[in-house]
Formats: sequence, structure tokens, C-alpha cells
Amino acid sequence: MSLRKTLKYISFSILSVLAFIVIVGLLFITLSPQFGGTHTEEDIKRYTASGHYDDGEFINLTTTTMDMNMDSIWSTLREFMAGVPNDRPARNIEVLSMEVGDVVNNDTLTRVTWFGHSAFLVEMAGKKILLDPMLGDVPAPHPWLGQSRYSKELPISIEDMPHIDAVFISHDHYDHLDYESIEKLKGKVDQYYLPLGVGAHFRAWGIPEEKIHELNWWDEAELGNIKLAFTPSRHFSGRGLTDRNATLWGSWVLMSEKDRLYFSGDGGYGTHFKEIGEKYGPFDLGMMECGQYNVKWAQIHMLPEESAQAAVDINAKLMMPIHWGAFTLALHSWTDPVVRVKKKADELNMPISTPRIGEPIVLHQEKYPISSWWENYL
Repeated sequence: MSLRKTLKYISFSILSVLAFIVIVGLLFITLSPQFGGTHTEEDIKRYTASGHYDDGEFINLTTTTMDMNMDSIWSTLREFMAGVPNDRPARNIEVLSMEVGDVVNNDTLTRVTWFGHSAFLVEMAGKKILLDPMLGDVPAPHPWLGQSRYSKELPISIEDMPHIDAVFISHDHYDHLDYESIEKLKGKVDQYYLPLGVGAHFRAWGIPEEKIHELNWWDEAELGNIKLAFTPSRHFSGRGLTDRNATLWGSWVLMSEKDRLYFSGDGGYGTHFKEIGEKYGPFDLGMMECGQYNVKWAQIHMLPEESAQAAVDINAKLMMPIHWGAFTLALHSWTDPVVRVKKKADELNMPISTPRIGEPIVLHQEKYPISSWWENYL
């Protein structure tokens, strides 16, 4: 075979492989249920009427950008490929197991149990509520596209999960909204409270319309004796290549007769925290995003020091750092969030709780979990 023919053959082979990869990728994006639903003309009319939708996208209350030009993107990719020291625990994190009977029989205590990252089981006013139940192993549309969680187990498996009165979602990113988790939970959940637009995903996944409640910022609703409100955050959304900001994002307020909880979801620091605190505070517990940050995208993910200040702004009596302890999604050590936020919280005289995964925070007890458990995994 001549050199010319050999080069032609090699070129054809490379192009064939690239074409195959592109075709498989397009088929996966088109056919995989992971990417969720599409939006009808009626949906778009609802979004436009929200006051936070413009030119086909939801928008933040204040101008928000990611400081990422092409040079910055390439440098960030190189940093991710190189990795950072201590980006994962030295060994698998051991979690505390939950007793199903304790959850089923709890009608009086307000109890908040962390599942790692931003996933929680909240027991409040006799209701069982899941917040951002990403209970899968990899926060990505396919296991090949991400790293697994730090722990091999959860405090309680989906199969053993008791009846759930409601699931609350803050936004549709994969580390907060997991298709497989929603599928496995289907037969256990009564109601779903979602940001505007996220309902399209749940309809595509076979959730009955009567169980879906989509809320705009500052909308309020009731779940039994719990009053809830969907409040702003400073972030963005999207699950595919073409749906950036097609759905809303935000934070949640849950209020019973005796307790008030705030769940921040994801987002950068802003004046909305004080507004939320003035309208709905003080809060007995603020679950505050603290992790997966970088100065390049500080407008959409708070730095730890800002997380502590945000807890002050919402008028929290106690804060808990979330969005860490389960996945590596940014270029900092896995312990950096909790170490930095704890230091700043102490400076601000903001009480802080740092439970292990599966260790409950029970409101109105004299003591809350405060151990530096992460030091056992360095």
C-alpha cells in the first residue's frame, strides 16, 4: 500500500470514529430520559408572565456572569485534569444509618438529616420531606461523565425509605435533580414542589400532573401545617447542550407553627438573602450552600466566607454548611469549604453545626453536632 493510500485510510478511520462518537452522543442526548422534558408554547407563556424570563431564558435579579472566556475555559480544564491535592477523602466516608421506624413514628420532633451534598430528609410537623434528593452515585447524565460520591452507602436506601409527603427541588442541575433517584422514589412520594419549568422534566418522567406544583419566586403554598415559599437565588440551570436557563432556580422556606427552615439551593452572594430574612426570618436553621466554588464563578457559587455572611443576612439562629462532603465538582480540597466557613462563622458569632452524614440535627436541643469528623479522612 502506498503512503498516500495509507494516509487516506488513516484519515478515513479517524473521521469514522469521530462520526460514530458524534452520532452516539446525539442519540444519547436525544433519547436518554436523563435530559428531561421540553417546553410547550403554553409553558413559555407561563414563564414569560413570571417577570423573570426574557428572550427564552430565566434571568437573575442582578446581573450575573461566569468570568469564563476561552482562555479561562482551557486553563480551567487543564486544572481539572491535573487535579488538586486532597480533592477526595483518603478513604470512603462512613455514614450513620437511620432507623426506618424512628422516621415513621416521629410526629413531633423537627429533625433534619443530611445525606451529603445538598440532599436532606426533613421531618417537620408530622411530614416527611426530601430536599434535592440526589441519591445516586454520580452527579452526571452518565456514570462515565463524573466521579462517584465519597461514601458507598446512604443513611437509608431508597428501597427502605418510608412514605414521603413531598420532594422539593431547588434547580435542575444533576447534583440536585437525579433522574434515577426520582424514578426509584416514584411510588413513595405524594407531592413535588418545583421551580417554574422543572415540571417539564417530571412530566416526561411519568409523574402525574396533579402531584406537580411549579412555583415562581416569592410564591407561597401549604403542605399540611407547613407554610412554604419559593425564594430567589443567584444561579443558573440546564441539563443539556441547548437548555441553559430554560428552567428557574431558587431556595426554599419551610415554616411550621414552631420552626422555620431555610434551604439555600445553589447560588452566589447577593442582597436577596437580607430580603428573605426580613420577609420570613428569623430561621431556626439555615442550610447554606458552601462548596464547589471558584473565584472564576463566584457570582453563581458563594465562597465559604460569603456563606457564613449569608446565614447572618437571613437571620439564622444556626447554620449548616451544605453542597460539600459527597462529590468533587470544583478545584479546591474537599475539606476547604467546611474549614473556611467554620472559621468565618466563628468570627461572625454565627452558631454552626457540622453533622456527619446521617447524623440528625434536632431543633430545640441544647447541643448540636459540632465535631470535626472530616479530619478522620485526611
